[in-house]
Amino acid sequence: MSLRSLPIATLGTPRIGPRRELKLALESYWAGKISEQQLHEDASGLRAANWARQKSLGVTIIPSNDFSLYDQVLDTSVMVGAIPEIYASKGESVSLETYFAMARGSQCDDQDASCGQSPRGSGAPAQGMTKWFDTNYHYMIPEFYRGQAFRLCSRKPIEEYEEAKALGFQTRPVLIGPVTFLKLGKSADSALQPLSLLDDLIPVYIDVLHELAERGASWVQLDEPCLALDLDEAARKSLLHAYNRFAKEGPAIKIMIASYFGALGDNLNTALNLPVSGLHLDLVRAPELLDQIIADGRRDLVMSLGVIDGRNIWRSNLSSLRQRLDPAIAKLGRHRVQLAPSCSLLHVPVDVELETGLTSDVKSWLAFSVQKMRELAILGRVLAGDQNVGLALADSERAVTARRTSPKIHDANVAVRVRTIDQTMRRRASPFARRSEIQRKRFGLPEFPTTTIGSFPQTTEVRNARAAHARGAMSDEQYDRFLKEEIARAVRWQEDIGLDVLVHGEFERNDMVQYFSEQLAGFAFTRNGWVQSYGSRCVRPPILFGDVVRSKPITVEWWRYAQSLTSKPMKAMLTGPVTILNWSFVRDDIPRSEVCRQLALAIRDEVRDLENAGAAMIQIDEAALREGLPLRRSDWKAYLDWAGDCFRICSSGVANQTQIHTHMCYSEFNDIIAAIAAMDADVISIESSRSKMELLDAFKKYEYPNQIGPGVYDIHSPRVPEAGEMKELMVLARTRLRDSQLWVNPDCGLKTRKWEEVRPALTNMVAAARELRAAAYPQNH
Repeated sequence: MSLRSLPIATLGTPRIGPRRELKLALESYWAGKISEQQLHEDASGLRAANWARQKSLGVTIIPSNDFSLYDQVLDTSVMVGAIPEIYASKGESVSLETYFAMARGSQCDDQDASCGQSPRGSGAPAQGMTKWFDTNYHYMIPEFYRGQAFRLCSRKPIEEYEEAKALGFQTRPVLIGPVTFLKLGKSADSALQPLSLLDDLIPVYIDVLHELAERGASWVQLDEPCLALDLDEAARKSLLHAYNRFAKEGPAIKIMIASYFGALGDNLNTALNLPVSGLHLDLVRAPELLDQIIADGRRDLVMSLGVIDGRNIWRSNLSSLRQRLDPAIAKLGRHRVQLAPSCSLLHVPVDVELETGLTSDVKSWLAFSVQKMRELAILGRVLAGDQNVGLALADSERAVTARRTSPKIHDANVAVRVRTIDQTMRRRASPFARRSEIQRKRFGLPEFPTTTIGSFPQTTEVRNARAAHARGAMSDEQYDRFLKEEIARAVRWQEDIGLDVLVHGEFERNDMVQYFSEQLAGFAFTRNGWVQSYGSRCVRPPILFGDVVRSKPITVEWWRYAQSLTSKPMKAMLTGPVTILNWSFVRDDIPRSEVCRQLALAIRDEVRDLENAGAAMIQIDEAALREGLPLRRSDWKAYLDWAGDCFRICSSGVANQTQIHTHMCYSEFNDIIAAIAAMDADVISIESSRSKMELLDAFKKYEYPNQIGPGVYDIHSPRVPEAGEMKELMVLARTRLRDSQLWVNPDCGLKTRKWEEVRPALTNMVAAARELRAAAYPQNH
């Protein structure tokens, strides 16, 4: 690299490895195939490779402690000793077993002495999990209680700094800032405000800062993305208080505050007044911040300019960035500027060069983590006056222009159809009260009907068959026969345990978004474009680059076959337009709302074809609706209006007797429950077991009109809940909802679980529903 370059920083990089090496190591450890020592050695190898890769690409400010075996928020909980007693008694060291029990839950037997305070025979449920701001990554929710005693229980940040240093890498350690950490948490005590624990938490951070400084760290990165949220005056004062204490009581180590995911708005003055050495800003989401910091920033404050998109996969126009940044850097002074991605690169795949199946033109439009670091290095050189990067600038501009003008992007017929959407396409023929009576007579279901969310375990046999078919080792006929046998077994088993509404199991689907996207025009797909969703769960988001067109039915024949096997209702399973949008890498040349309406029309066509084939229940999953909610409340209405509109467009073209279901993940819906009701699904299932039915709080003031299935089985954990435990959750649900509204179902689809977990759990769920019916309506039993 030329010596003439601005400093190049990364806030974090993908931790899973180019070919999901972390996933393989974790799942091998959980299965007992490798030792704890081997797991740590594999993790160390991934970290070393990450540091070396960044250095080779021209990154000069390399992070450490951005790696995690499961989740960086969970790492912070363990670091500060925020470990609920159910996982470990006071004074117990934080073992890897405890760490993973917090992440995944634990299953106890009568002889197991390692289950903390959990009842024998049940084990400890996993901590709650929810989305990381408005990304598709999910974190483990810290749990706090009154009188919490924080203590340094994990030296992971120090150990990984020393590990990098021993390999010859001087790094900038990364910590989640104390205010963001507390704001991400919750307490069972509704009167406890987590920020009230700040003064007890700060000494642990000061201890860590001292240890890092003693070992040679000159900078540390403290992530405070809460600065992009709506903060009250108490939160702003907490930020100032925490960092004033660091300045007074901490070591002589420079702090870079990292904010990302949005504008700072009315929090900007707070950020600029923090007694720190540097401030990172997301100039992709909030380009207006650049002028604001030039006008109002301290003259000694180092500015980290997040100018390369860390959330999406499109190449940057480096010439355009140069024109924008040159005058700004001249005003700031080069000595005060670092260049960086907008946020951690955790949210994009590792390397586009691993992709061999993309067309050359689409591939040329893309930049994954490796390419984004290379873009930063080029930009750093050109902004420092290096004249030897002209070819790279021209190539960047050529790729951006080619994408903008490609005939693959626009389809005139799609634009015409979007313009024809009218109000009749946005509402059902009759109100829910009328529909529900028609549907009740049609289906004749018992009180508290039982069902599942859609998918069943994707076993090794299922994945091997799919792979064999993809490489031509299994013929279409053989693969079709294999899938039908899997469906038939699943249908028989559901009938045997007594589920009321069945599903076909989705064995033909690789992923709930990719499966549909592969059969729609306007999408491209990767083979190694994995990103982490949570823990070992990785996804390959489709690349939505052009106008969306559905040319033929996608699911009709699979539904038709499954329904032919049973007289019970068989739900048809679809993924909704908002979820396809939010779980894809989406084009940025037109508004997301317009892209979503294109998707809604495609799904509407599929819904109509299913109904015409005889489907009486159609589930349109909107698992990711909450994930797209903007960080600022002032932006919520616009998003919820078009998201709800798109759901109604795809679901409203059916007759009254057709029951529309939907499913949503992560139960933080209390503040948007009216918008969810406005979607007008006949039945909604919502993830709620980990939060112990917290969604019920929404019904204290809001009378939800339609039917709802609050999840009673946490599918993100291998733990098998007892029937009594699930019954207790439904008893809670009955305190807020009418019996006629309630369904009984798991939290989510069962694709990632094993049959040996699913069989007893669903059997217990059916038993719980039967016990509830017998207790509530003894005259009927």
